[in-house]
Amino acid sequence: LVLLNILKGTVMDGNGGNRKGRSRKWKDFLHFPHINECTELEKSIERDYYSLCVKQPIGQQLFRLFCATKSDLQHCIDLLDETAEYEVTPDDKRKNFGKQLINKYLTSQVFKYLLILYFQSDNQNVMALHEYLSGAPFAEYQKSMYFDRFLQWKTVERRPITRDIFREYRILGKGGFGEVCACQSRASGKMYACKKLEKKRIKKRSGEAMALNEKQILERVNSRFVVSLAYAYETKEALCLVLTLMNGGDLRFHIYNMGTEGLNKERVEFYAAEILCGLSHLHKESIVYRDLKPENILLDDNGHIRISDLGLAIILKEEKLVKGRVGTVGYMAPEVITNTYYSVSADCWGLGCLIYEMTAGNPPFRNHRERLPRQEMERRVLETMEHYGKKFDEDTESICKSLLAKNPKERLGCKSGRGSEVIKGHAFFKDINFTRLEAGMMPPPFVPDPRAVYCADVLDIDQFSTVKGVSLDQVDENFYSKFNTGSVPVPWQNEMIETECFKDLNVFGPRGTRTPDLDRSIFINRSPSEYGRHRLLSRIFKRRVRSLFKSQHCSLLHTHYFSSIHFSSNRTASRLPVGHYTRLSL
Repeated sequence: LVLLNILKGTVMDGNGGNRKGRSRKWKDFLHFPHINECTELEKSIERDYYSLCVKQPIGQQLFRLFCATKSDLQHCIDLLDETAEYEVTPDDKRKNFGKQLINKYLTSQVFKYLLILYFQSDNQNVMALHEYLSGAPFAEYQKSMYFDRFLQWKTVERRPITRDIFREYRILGKGGFGEVCACQSRASGKMYACKKLEKKRIKKRSGEAMALNEKQILERVNSRFVVSLAYAYETKEALCLVLTLMNGGDLRFHIYNMGTEGLNKERVEFYAAEILCGLSHLHKESIVYRDLKPENILLDDNGHIRISDLGLAIILKEEKLVKGRVGTVGYMAPEVITNTYYSVSADCWGLGCLIYEMTAGNPPFRNHRERLPRQEMERRVLETMEHYGKKFDEDTESICKSLLAKNPKERLGCKSGRGSEVIKGHAFFKDINFTRLEAGMMPPPFVPDPRAVYCADVLDIDQFSTVKGVSLDQVDENFYSKFNTGSVPVPWQNEMIETECFKDLNVFGPRGTRTPDLDRSIFINRSPSEYGRHRLLSRIFKRRVRSLFKSQHCSLLHTHYFSSIHFSSNRTASRLPVGHYTRLSL
């Protein structure tokens, strides 16, 4: 434990330097191409305002920098920001905040938006502002150096990803197809979890569709309440998903390993609300999760939760229902067990199971350490009623009974098309301001101790056995090419901003002029392939030198180096033979 904490402190602090965990060569990983090398991307990129200037974090930052050069556009950005702030302002302070906005913008150049702001809904106001910005301002932005810089960032984002980009640390656990370990980006210093899916194990268990399904769904979802996929790449042995690192452990650990089994009402309410927000975001993307259980709900360093492990999730096509006995025994809804058609009702049932277990300290239909055959467990779910003890207050018991209704047509959140909005309105959530919660502005009731490790000891994690009798062929390689897609745009751009790589690298010339790499009149004759060959030869040469040091002639080489230095004392280092100079640098 002590060693782990020292290691964690070291990697997060960047080895005591000012690089914040970045490699010495972090700028090489993020080196901008010259703008003339981005012509193919410039021709092919979709010129959609919402995609380029709203959804993508770096695109949004650069568009705002462009707007800051024009006072009328800056007023629009200010109004957007303050409208967003108005949305998350507590009810008792909203009226005064609204008056401040009126006084501020009454005499401004954006007076024409004032009526929209207060006589239409906030959503219509925001849409009107974006509609204006997506016209002439967006067209002008695409001709500016700020858009050219965006093309440079996108080119860096789309570079191939390999294992060399990351440092790997302790094993955190294991999944169905391989281990999960902590890792760190050498470029930014950000910590992640790397979920390794062993290629031979996937093939042996015919898990290709499940692995690709999880990867594609993770790419599709962008929610602070669902684990984010930042990178997808392959090694010789495994397919790797680089995900949000959640250091606070899973809900199962907190329910059963932190003293008295179960959690207090404040934590249950907060976690249930964040889980509900995550489910709502999935359902808006027509995704049914289907595997809600404590092990799949993870806490981060600050005490917020995220839904993880989307291998069993499914995308509904054209709002159709699905069927299939999918999930974990004891948490599957009755309609899943009976193999009838269902949609989001399965997730509403799962939410009820979680609220019950967090409160009672055991699942709804069995005791914590009780082991039951599958058939008996399913019989209890279908035929018996859950028991409510002294730990359940009136509101908690009410929401559990409503979510655990056997008939999905009578289940809370399934009776109308409003889904999660109906659940949010239940008295159980009366202390939750969902607008502020979704903005990340509600403080968690519990913050994990940074000195503690909320997971099993490395020695307690079972090791996978070697997969034998499985060989990989061209069909497998074709599948891997669908998986190995590199960086995921939004999480990668957030990483660049959060770790201040964007701030450190996004530099322009004096008085708002273009830097040489943005000057379209200059063509830098640098071939990416030559740059790659240079780095490859450099790595090969260094490996060769290291092997020489390890050989039986190491002492002779050491003597030769120092004799060369002695006899060359009057020379400059640049006049030494190349081999000597490289070896000395090691």
